[in-house]
Amino acid sequence: MGIPGSGLAKGLAVTLRTMTRKSHTAQYPEVQPELPPRTRGVIGLFEENCTVCMLCARECPDWCIYIDSHKETVPPAAPGGRERSRNVLDRFAIDFALCMYCGICIEVCPFDALFWSPEFEYAEEDIRDLTHERDKLREWMWTVPAPPALDPAAEEPKEIGAARKAAEKQAAAEAKAAEEAKAAEEAKAADANGADGTNGAAS
Repeated sequence: MGIPGSGLAKGLAVTLRTMTRKSHTAQYPEVQPELPPRTRGVIGLFEENCTVCMLCARECPDWCIYIDSHKETVPPAAPGGRERSRNVLDRFAIDFALCMYCGICIEVCPFDALFWSPEFEYAEEDIRDLTHERDKLREWMWTVPAPPALDPAAEEPKEIGAARKAAEKQAAAEAKAAEEAKAAEEAKAADANGADGTNGAAS
C-alpha cells in the first residue's frame, strides 16, 4: 500500500519542473514543422508507372480511388509482329475526405506508381474539393523525399542488376559490332591497296 498523497506529490513535482522551463511554440505557418521521413501526408502519383491494373482501387477499404481508362492499339514493334492493346489512363483521383491513410494502395501497387508525400496543407472549405485529380497528385509526387541510402553491404536490387547487365550486354554488342566494322574496312582497304600494287607491277 502506497503512502497517502504520494500520487498528488508526484503530480505537483512534475508541474513545478515544467513551470521553470521556457515554452517553445513553432510559429506556423511562418515556421514549417520538421516532419519525419515516413510522414503520411498525402499520396503522390507517378503517372508514367501506372498500368491501370486497378489493384489500388480494388484493395482500397474506403473505395476512395477513382480510375478511368481506355484501350489503345499499339503497332507491332517489329515487321510481321502482332498488334497489342494497352490501357491508357484517363482519370486517377483520390477522395481525401474518405481516405483513412492506411497506405494499402501504395503497398499493393506492383509498379511503384503511388508514394507517400509529407505534404499536408491541402485543406478545403468545401468537402467536395477534397477529391484531387491526377494533375494535383502528380504535383505532390515531386515532394516525395528520396529513399534512404542502402546499406553498403546489402545486395544490389534485382531491377538495378538486371538493367546494369542489359546495359553491359548492349555495350559489349555495340563494341563488337564496331570492331567487326573496323576490321572489314581495314580488310577492304588492304584489298584495294593490293589491287593497286598488282596493277602498278603489271604496267
